[in-house]
Amino acid sequence: MSPLAPQTSDTIIEITPEALGRLVSLRDEEPEKERLGLRLEVIANPGEEFKYDLSFEIVTKAAFSDEVRTIEGLKIIVPQASKEHIQGSVLDFSERQGLIIRNPNKPPALVVEGLTSDDEMSASIEAVIATDINPSLAAHGGFVTYVGHDGEGIAYLTMGGGCHGCSMSKMTMLEGVQATLVEQVPGVVKVRDMTDHTAGENPYYS
Repeated sequence: MSPLAPQTSDTIIEITPEALGRLVSLRDEEPEKERLGLRLEVIANPGEEFKYDLSFEIVTKAAFSDEVRTIEGLKIIVPQASKEHIQGSVLDFSERQGLIIRNPNKPPALVVEGLTSDDEMSASIEAVIATDINPSLAAHGGFVTYVGHDGEGIAYLTMGGGCHGCSMSKMTMLEGVQATLVEQVPGVVKVRDMTDHTAGENPYYS
């Protein structure tokens, strides 16, 4: 990845020169190109992967609450509700993958009635996920998110990133994540995956 295009300290999302060039090219194909900005919206449903909606719209039609930035002549419009979910991300482009958003933020946690997520066992599970499980899954571009436990030894998780929608994800969950948690967290006897693996193929916009 090439050095980032010059951007200000309050930039919400950084855009690489490659992505900027691609976006400007796409914008310039539109009939009202001089009036257009890139609207970048994040759909953030609890327990689900982020979904990204990128589209060109007339800048003057942006809502009063929208954040508007200019990066190398390209207007970027970010809805207020999306700002916290996209802050610190990088928008890149490659011929092989298309436009890619590298987002350090995690989707809001899924809250399920009847599950406990704020006790000592939960703290132990989250610690093991943070220090042992997610660093291993990161090599495959994935991560797991703890949802809660049912008080009977079953820990509920969701999977994201490269694990989401992957045919191997169920096996990874059962054989790897479950084995680690059962071994390291007293009281955990089983793991259950709550991910909807049919919701998408990957977490990126391309």
